[in-house]
Amino acid sequence: MTARRETLLLFAPGLALLALGFLLPILRMLMLSVVGPDGITAVHFARFFQDSYYPSILWRTVRLSLIITVLTAAIGFPLAYIMSRVGLRLRLWLVVMVILPLMTSVVVRTFGWMVLLGRSGPIASTLRDHGLVGRGFSLMHTETAIVLGMVQVLLPFMVLTLLGSLARLDPRLEEAARTMGCSFLQSFRHVVLPLSLPGLVAGSLLVFTLSASSFVTPSLLGGARIEVLAASIYKSVTQTLDWNFAAAQAVILFAGVALVLIPYLRLTARHG
Repeated sequence: MTARRETLLLFAPGLALLALGFLLPILRMLMLSVVGPDGITAVHFARFFQDSYYPSILWRTVRLSLIITVLTAAIGFPLAYIMSRVGLRLRLWLVVMVILPLMTSVVVRTFGWMVLLGRSGPIASTLRDHGLVGRGFSLMHTETAIVLGMVQVLLPFMVLTLLGSLARLDPRLEEAARTMGCSFLQSFRHVVLPLSLPGLVAGSLLVFTLSASSFVTPSLLGGARIEVLAASIYKSVTQTLDWNFAAAQAVILFAGVALVLIPYLRLTARHG
């Protein structure tokens, strides 16, 4: 009984903070989304689906988040694998290089991408000098700009999550596979990838959820023409002052992310 009481005492501060900072705002948002002048109503959700504009924003948000997650995993996995196999001193420096961008505000990093991707930036200037694009070419305010910026912002989360999983793998398992005749790619596919799947799943879920709810980078790089759902929620709150519709959009975003994550979690759980 004493051990249970001690466990509850240790658990209580975190639970209270979670309830205060997460559960209560979520409940308040759910209440706002179904409250209307005449009581409980679904008019705010109906308004979202009556026009094709808002569903297209939701689809763009989910689609870009999936693309960002795939690219982040494709770039982060080899980097995390190399970091897990080098010496401790070199690994320390690589970890510092991965963490270093997190010490800079995401707004500053996004402005850096705006300089690189703008019409007068080095990318557009180089392509124009080689005659590959026209004079008015610019990657700003495109989905490509959003993907590039978000991959750079979220890559450390994927790498560090994968590193924790890959660093625990015994290198002798790969050596045994190579001894039995496997090539590097075969040992990577049949040994490293299955054993590192928990880290890959955790990193993918983290990157996907952060990408789907991101506001600053998509708004600055995509502009008003390419809008994501987080920016639409922000506009409903600050410009039209329609808090009920903003809450409905937030609930729909949450549900859309859950619809993607739940089958993903069930599939990975089925494979252990």
